[in-house]
This record gives sequence, C-alpha cells and structure tokens, in this order.
Amino acid sequence: MRFELNEVEARRESYPSTISFLNLVNALIAEERNISDKGRRFMGIFKFVYEDVFGPFPQRAYADPREKWELALACLEHFHMVLRMYDIKDDDIYAAFNTSGPSTSNASVEKQLPVLELVKDFMCGKVAFRNIMNIILMGVDTLINERTTQTYGILLEKAVHLSLEIFILVMERDLVLADVFRPLYQPLEIILSQNHRQIISLLEFVRYDYLPQIQQCSIKIMGILSSRIVGLVQLLLKEDVAKSVIEDYAACLEFRFDDFQVIENTKDDVGVLILQLLIDNICRPAPNITHLLLRFDVNGPIERTVLKPKSHYSCLKIILDNLEKVTKPDINALLHEFSFQLMYESCLDPLTCGPVMDLLSTTKYQFFSKHVGTIGVSPLPKRNNNQALRISMLHERAWLLKIQALALHVSDISSSVYREACLAILSDAFGHCAENMKNASMFQSPGTPICTSSGLMNRNKVLELLEVVQFRCPDTSMKYPQLLSNLRVESKIEEILRNSATSEFGGVYYFSERGDRLIDLDAFHQKLIQMSQELHTQLSESEKGELKESFHRMLKWAWRYNKNLEEQAAQLHMLTSWSQIVEVAVSRRMSLLENRSQLLFELLDASLGATSSPDCSVKMAYILTNVALTCMAKLRDERFICPTGADSDAVTCLDIISAKQLSNAACNSLLFKLIMAIMRNESSETLRRRQYALLLSYFQYCGSILDSDVPPSVIRFLLLEEQEGDDDELTLQNVLKEQSELARANFAIIRKEAQAVIDLVTKDAIHGSETGKAISFYVLDSLVSIDHEKYFLNQLQSRGILRSCLTDVSNYLSKDMSFSSEFSQRFCTIDAQFSLLLRITHHYGKHGSQILLSMGALQNLSSCNLSGYQKKGSSRLNSNVVKERAGEIDKKWSLTAPVLRIITSFTSLVDSADFLEVKNKIVREIVDFAKQHQSIFNSILRENISGANAFSLERLNMVVSILSKIWAYEENDECSYVQDLFSMMHSLFSLDFGSLNFIQSPNMIENQKSELVLFGICFGLISYLYFLATKKNMRFQISDGDNNKLGQQQPTLQMVSNLLNSVTLALERVGEEKYLLLNKVFNLPSYLDTKYVTWSGFQVRDLNELSRKEVDEIIKVCMKQDCISPNDNIRKRRYIAMIDLCCMAGNRDQLITLLLQVAECAITILLVHFHDEACAEDLSSFSDELLPLLERLEHLKEDKVGRNLKLFYRSVSTLKEMTVRSMTM
Repeated sequence: MRFELNEVEARRESYPSTISFLNLVNALIAEERNISDKGRRFMGIFKFVYEDVFGPFPQRAYADPREKWELALACLEHFHMVLRMYDIKDDDIYAAFNTSGPSTSNASVEKQLPVLELVKDFMCGKVAFRNIMNIILMGVDTLINERTTQTYGILLEKAVHLSLEIFILVMERDLVLADVFRPLYQPLEIILSQNHRQIISLLEFVRYDYLPQIQQCSIKIMGILSSRIVGLVQLLLKEDVAKSVIEDYAACLEFRFDDFQVIENTKDDVGVLILQLLIDNICRPAPNITHLLLRFDVNGPIERTVLKPKSHYSCLKIILDNLEKVTKPDINALLHEFSFQLMYESCLDPLTCGPVMDLLSTTKYQFFSKHVGTIGVSPLPKRNNNQALRISMLHERAWLLKIQALALHVSDISSSVYREACLAILSDAFGHCAENMKNASMFQSPGTPICTSSGLMNRNKVLELLEVVQFRCPDTSMKYPQLLSNLRVESKIEEILRNSATSEFGGVYYFSERGDRLIDLDAFHQKLIQMSQELHTQLSESEKGELKESFHRMLKWAWRYNKNLEEQAAQLHMLTSWSQIVEVAVSRRMSLLENRSQLLFELLDASLGATSSPDCSVKMAYILTNVALTCMAKLRDERFICPTGADSDAVTCLDIISAKQLSNAACNSLLFKLIMAIMRNESSETLRRRQYALLLSYFQYCGSILDSDVPPSVIRFLLLEEQEGDDDELTLQNVLKEQSELARANFAIIRKEAQAVIDLVTKDAIHGSETGKAISFYVLDSLVSIDHEKYFLNQLQSRGILRSCLTDVSNYLSKDMSFSSEFSQRFCTIDAQFSLLLRITHHYGKHGSQILLSMGALQNLSSCNLSGYQKKGSSRLNSNVVKERAGEIDKKWSLTAPVLRIITSFTSLVDSADFLEVKNKIVREIVDFAKQHQSIFNSILRENISGANAFSLERLNMVVSILSKIWAYEENDECSYVQDLFSMMHSLFSLDFGSLNFIQSPNMIENQKSELVLFGICFGLISYLYFLATKKNMRFQISDGDNNKLGQQQPTLQMVSNLLNSVTLALERVGEEKYLLLNKVFNLPSYLDTKYVTWSGFQVRDLNELSRKEVDEIIKVCMKQDCISPNDNIRKRRYIAMIDLCCMAGNRDQLITLLLQVAECAITILLVHFHDEACAEDLSSFSDELLPLLERLEHLKEDKVGRNLKLFYRSVSTLKEMTVRSMTM
C-alpha cells in the first residue's frame, strides 16, 4: 500500500485504493473485541497512516478536492478510534519511557503502542498535531463558507468535528504522560499556548450551529482549558475576542432555550454543557470564564461589579429571562435546574455574592420568591410517565429554595432594598409577614382578608412544599433470578456492585453531572458478558438462553436502579433545601413574621407528622428532626424572651410571672407525634439521638408554665400586687393547675407506649455508642421527672438499668485514669448516669434513696477510687502531658460532687432511723464510706474557703452536711473529722459575711449564691453542734480561754453567739434587700460608688420609665449581657432586667429561710445551756454580750422578712428571759 500510494496514486493525484484500504482497516479494527494487546499488532498500520498518509497529506496534489478530505477523514477516524479504544496504564508509560516518538527501528516498533505514540506526538507538537491544528485553524467562517459552497463541505465539517474530538481525547491522557516525560513532552495546553491563535480557533467553533456536535466539542475544550490555563480570560482580552466569545456563548444558550426538540442524552445538550462550564468555573481564581461570560467587570475588582443584564447581552441575561418565565419545562427542565444552581453558586461565592445579591434583591428579580408559590408547589410528574422530568423538577425546586434561604441568611435588613427582598421571600413562603400585614391592613376594611401578589396572606407555602417532597421512594433492591442463585453467580454480581470504583478504574460506576454515583450500563454489561463466557461451557443450550435473559433483566434492573437512585437523591436534595429556608427563617428572620408561635407549631407538627409517616426514609427523618429541633428551640425563645405583644413597650409583673405558650392540646399533639416518630420501624441510632434531643427540649418547654428563673415566693408577692391594682383573673392556683394538667397529660401519652419507649431507650443506653448512651440516660432522667405514679421507677428496676448504672459508675471510678478520646466520651456517659441516679433520689425522695440503697449503691460508691483523682503535680512529665492529664483529672475530680450528692440523699434516711441505735445499718454504711474516703473528705474540709470557687464551696457544703448527720454516732475520731469541723466553726462563725471579699465578684447574682452556700455550710456545722448538745448532752465552754485540751479546738458558746450575731446582721440586711427589690429598682450609680448594696426609689412599674442605658447597666451588673444583642429593643431589655431583679429577690428569700433555721439552731443550743443548772452559773458575763443581740432579733419585721415569726419570737423571748435572769443572779 505504501508503494501504491507513493508511486501510483500520487502520480495520478487520485487515491481511491488508499481511501478504500483505510476505510476497510478502520471497519475491521472497530469490530475487534480482543483489545488486551492495546493495538500493538496494528502498530504497522498506524505507522503507515501516521507517516505515509496523514503526514504528507497537506502537500499532496489532488485531482478531486473531495479525495483530499476523504483521505484526511479516514486518517482522523483511525486516530480517533485508536484514542477511544485503548487506555494508557502506568506500566505502558514506564515501559515506553525511553521512546520519544514513532521509531523506525523494527525491534522497538513491537514494543510501541499506537495510542501512546499519538499522544506523544501532540505533546511535542509534531506532524499529527500540526496537520490537525491546521484543519482547525481554517476557522469557523471558512468552514461555514465551504460547507455551503463546496462539494467537499460536509467532509470538511466531519474532519473538523473529528479533529476537535481528538483534541479532547488527547487532553484526557496528556497530564499522566507529562508527569513522566516532562520536559521533553509538555501538556497540551502549553503546546497550544505557544500560538494564541490556536486556542482562539478551538474556542470559536461554539458559534458553528450547523452541527451541534462541533459546538459541544468546543465547549468541552473551553472547560478543559479554563481549568488548566489560569490567564485564559486575559488571553482572550489581549486578543480582543472576549466580546465575541461572550456573545457567541449567549447566542448558543439562547438558541438552546428556544429549541423545541427534546434531547435524550444530556451529555449532548449544548445548554447543559454551557451551564456546567459556568458552574465549574465559578470558584476558580478571578477573573475566570464564568466572570467573563456573565459580564462581570474582569478588568477591575469582581466584587465591585454592577451587573446590568438588561443592557449587556450575555449568558446572565439569557438565564434570568428564562428563569422568570420557566417555559417548556418538559424540554428545558434540565436547563432550568442548572440555571437555578448557577444562581445559587454565584450567590454563595465570596466574589460574586455581592453583585448578584444586589441584582436579585431589586424588584425586577423578585420573581424568585414568587416561584416558591407557583412552580414550587405544583404537582410533580408521575414516575411512570416522565421520571427524568420528575427528578429534574425536584432539583430545580431545591436550588430555588437554597437561593431563598441564602438570601434570608446573608441579607443586611438595615438596607431597605434587602429588607424588602426578605419580606417578599417570607411573605411568599410562609404566608404572613408582620410588616406586610401592617401595610396591607392600612388599605383593607376590618373584615376583608389581607392579600398579596401571591394570594391570601395566610397560606403557608412551606407546608405545601413539604407535602410535595413527601412521597415513598422506589425500591432499589434486586431480586436475583433462580438460575443465578443456582450457579452461585449472585455473590459475584454483589461483589462487582460493592466495588465503588468507577469504570475508568475497573469498576462499574460513574458520576453523573449532578454528582450521583450511578451504574455504568456499558461497563456492567461487559462484566456480565465476561461472566457469561466463563459459564458458557457449563451450561446447556436452554440454560444459556435463560442466562442471557437473566443478564438482560439485570441490565434492566441497573437502569431502573439509576433512575430510582437519582430520584432519591433529588428528594433528599429538595428536603434539605426546604429545611434550610425553614431553619434560616426561624432562627434569623423570626422577628419579621407574624403569629410566630402558631407558625412554629405548624412547622413542628408538620415535621413530626412527616417523620412518623411510613413514606419517610431514615435520611429524610433525620433532616426533619433537625428542623423540629430548631423550631422547638425558637419556640422556647419566643416564650421567655418576648412575652408581651409586638406593639407593647412596657413590661408588667404578669409578664414575669408567666409567658404565653402553646395550648395543652397543641403540646399533647406534638408529644404524641414525637413518640410515634421515635417508635418508627425504620430507624438508626443517629436519628434517635436527634429525636431524644427533641424530646428533652420538649420537656424543658413544658416543664413549667411559670418562668423557671422566678422563685414561687416572688411570684406570690407579684401576683398579689398585680391583682390588687388590675383585678386580673390570673392566680397562682390557676397557673399551677394548668401546669399540673399538662404534666399529667404528658405522662399519660408516654405511658400508653411506655413499654416500647423504655425498651428502646434502655437498649440505646446499654448497647449504643457512648454518645447514644449519654443522651439515652438523659431521656430516662426526663421520664422520671414527669413520673407521678412511680411507674417508670418500677420499669427501670425491672430492667436492671439502675443496677447497671451503679456498676458502670463503680467500674469507671475504680480504674486507673487513661488519657484518650475514649475517656472523654465515657465521661459524658458516666455524667448522664449520675444525673439519672440523682433524679431518682430527688424525685422519689426517701423512697428513691431506699431503692438505690437496696441495690448496693453505697457498696458500689465505696469501691470508687476517688482519692486517685485529686490534682497532683509531676515534674517528670513535660508541660503538654501535664496539661493534658490535668484536664482529665479535673473531669474525674468533678465527679466527686455527684457522688457526694448521692451520699447526702442517703443521709435523709438517717432522720427516720432510730437515733439511739448506734449500730443502725444506714449510719454505719455512710460512716464506713466516710472512713474509706478520708483523704477526699480531709482535703475538702481543709481547703481555704477564702479562695474557694463555687464548685469547691458546693463540695464543702455536701461534706459538712454528710458528717453533721452521721459522724456524731462514731465514737472513734481516728479520721480527725471532728477537729476539722470544729476548726471550720472557729473560722466561719466569727466572720462578717456581708463584708467578705471572696464573695464580691462582678456578678451580683453569683455573689448571692455564694453567700447562700456559705450559710448552708454554717447550717450544717450548727446542726452538728445542735445534735451534740441535744442528743448526746454535750456541754460547751463559754470561750476559748476556758478550754485548751491538748491544744485541740473545741466548740464554745462564744462561737455560737458570734454566728448568731452574723445571722442577725444578715437577716437585717437581706430582709431589707428583698423588700426593696420587690418594690424598687436597683440604683446602679449608688452601687458603683459604694462597696455595699444600696437601692433607689423607683417602683416596679417605673422600670418602664428607665432609659436604655440605665436598663443596660442593670443587665451588666447581673452579668446577663449574653442574653441580649445590640439589635434587641428596649422591651426585651426591660424584661431581662426585671427577671434579673426577681432572681435576686428570690435568692434573698431562700437565704432568709436558711438564716432563720441557723438562728433557731443557735438559739436552741443556748437554751439547752441556760436550762442546764451546771452551766447556767457561769453565763452571767456571757449574758451581757448576748442580750443586745436578742433585742435586735426581736425587732425583725415580718413584712421585711416575709415570714410568720411568731414561733421565732417566742424562742427569742424565752432565751432573753433566761439571759436576763442569768444577769441578775
């Protein structure tokens, strides 16, 4: 053929034999199925085509111009076939490492690969590259002219098409070779960049509309070059072709939008390719191709561009015009989908976000929000009729909702343009917007429904959107034919499908343009053919036919699997977008909506209803549960933060007492649906964790109709004051009755499904992950908290969960400390288990404590190695290890508090025991616990109180409470607890608590709590003395000078008198503070000028007359700045200030109760000594000091203290009489 070509046909200038030969060879090679040698046996043919035919074809003479392009077309088809049929592996590349091009050596030819040699030719710009490039350099105009005027025009068009496809195929392979052969062989974009005209010629074919395949190739090449050439936009600007490229792409996209022909293969859709090109480039370094084609200012900062699509012809204009109309959905659905995606991505990109958001916020482009109520809620096509359209419409709505959610999230509503855009979105999506309703009501008669452009104001499109996306997904499981199961082929097919690799790497999957991983039907078919060939010899003729039919059904299943998987992904995509617009609107733009509580209830009700539906998958249920969590959290905020009406600028006492919440019927409906959602058949631990969190949030919402921060005593006072002035029907009894009814209803609803609920929660608590265990125990804690019949306690007992908790706690605290991530996770679970155990003792009282004791709680806790968790330094460890271990020790050391709380609850059982029975079992067990943990008790008792934090004071209070109850029964003080207690009495009883520096922190409420704990410690200590004096008949010396036994400190009456003096001062001060707090407002300037607390003369109602600055100063002193933001109005600030003042009054009220108990114990101790004749003789001098103190106690006023002091006055009067008598003796 070489001789025929060069010696015969070349002289005749006619090449029929060569053309026929090449067409025959191409046809034969195309039908070749054995491609394992990758074309090595055809290397001779390739060299003939490459060197003898295609290389010199431009220089040959042709009698008929058609033969020139027939010859070129045959060569191009051969090259295209070589690139398409054979892949290049790493072994092939390294084997040919020393080969730089097509070689003439016969020995080396056998080792060469046609595909490798062709790619190397392009990568060094040799013959094939130059000839193909020359075909393309003819340009679009020449091709258009010769196609319409020359007989060979169609052949030239095919040659250009094949040339462009060859470029694409080469660029799919060149980067792998360049990594090995560089610098001898360069990536193709570097070769093209040597002459910018080459790049421009490749890109300009986008305007050749005679053959769409050429446009497709040009767009694909643009996509490849835009990802490889950073300065491609500057190159186009420099060559002065940027404007023509913009207009060409816009015209191509516009023509595709106007087309009436359905394109079956989306990979051949020019419009889809352009939109994907824009989406892929949006995040690339600026200026990029997307910026250019959308008409951003590529000569200046992209973020400062002012987009004018109506004035500038570009892809952006075409996209917006078509998104406004959304016509021909059956033809352009995919274009609409990717157009919405492009707009979302451009709103998300930090450079393009500003210009695009500014554009879309204008009135002209508010059609996006209107689409929510039109195309958003329109019915989906039936799956059987047009599943592809159904999938595309789901994605289209998803991107639309994402655009709206993003606009709500990032818009600055201080700008009137953005505010109007947000109001339009909320109005069209949620049906009622506060400001729109105000404006609309101005022009409506009172009885006329308020309407907007999208219809009645009260229509909630968001709920309709949820109904659209709520449908059962098709099943993607496969039922294998019996023959495949008999032949044991089923496992091989499953193994093929389990391999997640794509078809390029030996798998059977590929990623669609949306990112879905689908089955490559061609690759899967090839795998099935290989399997069939392996089984061919084992089967009869009938079985072969049956096997072929089975494989055919497998391919049908794979096709359906792809479609169904795409629909599932589209459904999840739309639901995710729905959740985003709901959560953003609820969390960030709630103030712009009207009837907020009702709207939140509707969203909660719909989300929970959809979650419990059998059509809802686990993934969908997870998304819906997250939405419900957000709505529930906002519902709680709405209840406590803004209790009054939107137009009110005043806060009343009733706002403090109670906050509006959903009706009991609405709450019950939510709980019922939530329980049904938790009990759904198809579930997962991850989903249940979110549902458990929602259940906990619901219980917190329903926990009390009263504001939980306001004590009952303060509520009673405010109720009386409010009712006296306004004669309001609200009473504390009514509020408590409503709360009790809701609690009983919640308990009744859960009890109906109690067995199944507790089984499920208990299973997660025992067998779940550490995170699942922790939240499961918190759920059990909440269930116990609403148990009015000890029902759940019996359920937990029967399942052994309480015993399991005790065992886990004991094992955890008995092991040596390990410093790992597992430690922190396990710590959370143990903390939750402690919460459940403490809830048992608190909610069920002595009965709960008795239950835990009967399970061996004290034995389990006694075996804990609490002493190993005290902080100890180690100079041998580096600083990082020391810090890490210190943190872990802090965590375990914090667990001593719940242990001590449980022991403290057990001491309540001591009161009911026989005090005279020293060997009482409960007392002995607690005493043994105290002895076993002597180091812990001693370290807590001997800690410096002046430097103690709230946690240390709490531990000290519990230790003192435990010892004061049980240590009096212990005869042997080998642990020196008695001396520690006496020493603490000497240091605490003589202090002036009103002037202690260590409780003067910037947070006034924390100061009050610390003072309360300190007097709690004093109560424990004085209770111990009370027991010694009354039960064990111990008598104390008058002062320290009278007692110095072996240098040990002993309690004295002077200590008791000092404590009584401190209590008297505190009662006077705290009673005055409480009285003024309930009737007056805190005077900040006075407080800031003095060290002590003083009060101004404003009445409670006058809080509404304070300025914003004065209210903020109150909030600042109470350390509640985190409760407000700069945008919050004065009404919310006054509400928070009022709550803070009421909390302070409540703390004062609790302290008064404690102070009176301390005083009564001290007075009783003194009375015992005065009644004892042996002691009374020496009390005359002591009586002189005591008398003024008792007179001050007599002058305490009931209206200031808020208590009936009749019995207290009697005790003080009795002690005073005995004091006077002692003075006269």
